[in-house]
This record gives sequence, C-alpha cells and structure tokens, in this order.
Amino acid sequence: MPRLPQLTVETANEEQRELLEGTLKQLGKLPNLYAALANGPAALRGYLAMREALVGGSFSARQREQLALYIAQQNDCTYCVSAHTLRGGKVGLSEQELLDTRHGGDAGDPHMDQVLRFAGAVMATGGRVTDEALADARAAGVTDAEIAEIVGHVALNVLSNFFNHVAQPDLDFPLVPAHLAE
Repeated sequence: MPRLPQLTVETANEEQRELLEGTLKQLGKLPNLYAALANGPAALRGYLAMREALVGGSFSARQREQLALYIAQQNDCTYCVSAHTLRGGKVGLSEQELLDTRHGGDAGDPHMDQVLRFAGAVMATGGRVTDEALADARAAGVTDAEIAEIVGHVALNVLSNFFNHVAQPDLDFPLVPAHLAE
C-alpha cells in the first residue's frame, strides 16, 4: 500500500495537474512514481527537468537505461529495477545484458563497463572517487562530459530510488525483485 497518495489528473490541484499532464505527454503514461512525486510539485519539476537535460546528453537511451538499472540495483529499489528492466528490454538489452548490468559486470563493451564501474565508485564514496578511479575511467575512453553526466545520472536515479523507498508507490511494471541470487 502506498505511503503517499498517487495523484491523478482528476485528483491533483492545478499545479500538480499541469505537471502530470506534461508527464503523460512526455512518457505516454503516468507511472506511479511520478503520481506520488507530484505531491511535491517542486520535486517533480526538478526531477523532470534533470531527466530531460540528461536525455539530451552524451549517453544513448540504452546506456541511460543501463546506468539507471545499475543504480537502482545498488540502491535495492525494486520499483526502479522493475521499471528499468522493462525499459532496458525495449531499448534492445537482452535478458543476459540486463542481468549483467544489475551485477555491475560485463555490460557488453569495455567503455560501458567502466562507466558503470565509475558510477559505482561515485555511489560508494559519495562522490569522493580516487584519482585511480578517475584515471581508469579516462583510460577506458570515458570523457570529462561523460564523467559529469555519470554524476548527474547517479543523482537523478538516487532521487527516484530513495523517493520510492519513502513513498512505496504501487508497482505498475512487471515485478523484478531487487534482491539478486548470488
């Protein structure tokens, strides 16, 4: 049972309704994460603005889904693991690639492997990555623009992961438990 209301266009106030309608236009549906985040219009507006900015960045849709899935896995967010597993499949990730991404292992290419490793280092250190982690990323061809965007993707996805932990919206994607079998 959700801990925060999941608003609809019909139940929202004017400001919330505009945000929800914009989300519907952008995504074609209204995931329960957004319906709950609309309780704080400033939070939803900030989330949507950052998401939109990062969509126009260096990473492809496939790479963005790998980052989101890996970060959700690290944060034990079943809602986001479920959502990004579905979306990852829609952008061409195979079931094995989805599982490998969740494990932080072979993402399919050395560059993306290093992108995920660097994202993991950012998360594990609160951004205080070592010089060695930065050098390893650069040696694998990760650009300074990508390094900046990786931190942005971590921030965006941590926001949605942590919000889901607080709000506990109803799962509106096929269930993929965040707990991995070892």
